[in-house]
Amino acid sequence: MTIQRKFLLAAPLALGIVLASCGDKTTEGGEETAAADSTRMEAPVPSTETFFQVPSPGEMLTFIKTIGGKNNKNTSFLNNPDNQKNYTDAKLKALNFGIYSCDLSYCSIFQIGAEAVKYFKTVKQLGDQIGVSSAVKPEVVKRLNDNVGNPDSLSVITDDVYFSSFETLESGKQGPTLSLVVAGGWLESMYIATNLTKFEEKSPIVERLADQKYTLDNLIEFLKKYESDANVASVLADFKGLQAEFARIGEKDATPLKSTEKGAKVLAGGKDLVMTAEQYTAVVEKIKEIRNSYTLTK
Repeated sequence: MTIQRKFLLAAPLALGIVLASCGDKTTEGGEETAAADSTRMEAPVPSTETFFQVPSPGEMLTFIKTIGGKNNKNTSFLNNPDNQKNYTDAKLKALNFGIYSCDLSYCSIFQIGAEAVKYFKTVKQLGDQIGVSSAVKPEVVKRLNDNVGNPDSLSVITDDVYFSSFETLESGKQGPTLSLVVAGGWLESMYIATNLTKFEEKSPIVERLADQKYTLDNLIEFLKKYESDANVASVLADFKGLQAEFARIGEKDATPLKSTEKGAKVLAGGKDLVMTAEQYTAVVEKIKEIRNSYTLTK
């Protein structure tokens, strides 16, 4: 089974990130398996605390795989690990830690084991530089190598690294760095998603991309908490530009009844987002522009 986690980002971060997560266990044969319905929570959070819910990058990629991309092995649009040497300042290191973490998640979810090992090593190198070396321990490399042929295990391992990195940054009160990591990971998930899909009216994938408008709104609010940091402020400006493109997406009243994937009817309400081909293209181009400016890709 593929692990799905969502996390809540607190601002300020002093009281911790709340994680609803699935753990992992090791079988006698050495394979990693998911332990379902396991929940971990940090210290109680006062009601005055503000939280922003942001999905892990793997959630979008898993959704696309479920829709019909499970046989995809294309890695041409990922950020080349060789680019890592070009990231010499704190901003690019943090952003690309998030970007490479998403690329690692992509390789794991789409069962590209050899590439997953390569991206894991790159994530570890950047992790050491931004202060999350404790979350990317050397022994995890062995776990990764031992489970190259097991996609579920790879997803567990890479998800663990991703969230452990957040916890490490949070506990170290590195809010600005954490916000950049989250921004980079989310942006890369959108970049990969738009490289794997084409616009089709009423496509569930296009609808899912349109719904990322709300995730972006949350992410921008989170970035605002650290906009006194110059690096965060520059990324915030970029994301506001993307927000402006998402704002052009229209709304219509939701259909009273909707069918689930299993055919069941459920009540719906509120508004549905309706993305046109032109709006889709504008969003895709803006995502590409911002992402490539962070990876220094032309």
